[in-house]
Amino acid sequence: MPHSLVLNLLPQSPIPSQYLTGRHLHALFLTLVSSVDRTLGDRLHDSTADKAFTLSPLQIDSYSKGGKRGSQLQYSHQEPIPVGTPCWWRISLLDDTLFSQLTQLWLNLNPNRPWHLGPADLYITSIQGTPQSIQPWANATTYAQLYEQASDAYGGKLRNSSINLSFSTPTAFRQGQYDSTLPTRESVFNSLLSRWNKYSGIEFTQIAIESIFPSFVNIHTEILADSRSKFIGILGEVNYKILGAIEPIQIKQINALADFALYAGIGRKTTMGMGMTRRLYSP
Repeated sequence: MPHSLVLNLLPQSPIPSQYLTGRHLHALFLTLVSSVDRTLGDRLHDSTADKAFTLSPLQIDSYSKGGKRGSQLQYSHQEPIPVGTPCWWRISLLDDTLFSQLTQLWLNLNPNRPWHLGPADLYITSIQGTPQSIQPWANATTYAQLYEQASDAYGGKLRNSSINLSFSTPTAFRQGQYDSTLPTRESVFNSLLSRWNKYSGIEFTQIAIESIFPSFVNIHTEILADSRSKFIGILGEVNYKILGAIEPIQIKQINALADFALYAGIGRKTTMGMGMTRRLYSP
């Protein structure tokens, strides 16, 4: 069962910008895990395989425009976050085992216990795990529900042959020894497929990749650099159409994968805040 949890945070001291990188937030997550299960924290730290969680960059509440925490997220910080600034941080968990192992963390959360991000102390004031009108990144469902609710036919008001994906933090794809920033149908949907098959228990042996066509593209590249590395990824929106005479079950599988993007992310470095993606629906 995938969970998309939003942690609301309140810094008790300024957070220097050099401690707001994906590497430091990854370390904070492992600290949270180790606080309830040190063995699990060590295992996640040492694992080089595809991991059953994703993280967002730290978000300042006032960053999103229009009163809604929208599709464009803040993925880098040039200035420190001042003390007392409300922030939020998304953690997604892709399997029940990991979520259940962290149950004590969610149930026994002490809002007065400080957690450390570099030299800064911060409090976790609350956790959101269900959809909110101004917080589209919080949600939870089962893989069976994701699959059953996915449309298997053309048409329909919400789920149909049009898939609009918003790439909200820089997204790139590994091709051989190098990265590619082009969101081809193969790169995007094979990334989702591999994670779906690993965690869902509802294996798709293959999907109709050849029936997916980009129809609208509004993206640009951004460079994210720190002292260790440079990462180039895309931001923006891509609309994919399902075209041709394909079986209803194949339409259903593609729609399920698109809805799964909220939890799984797409592409590389999703445990470091990159590749955050969600499906957008027209009103």
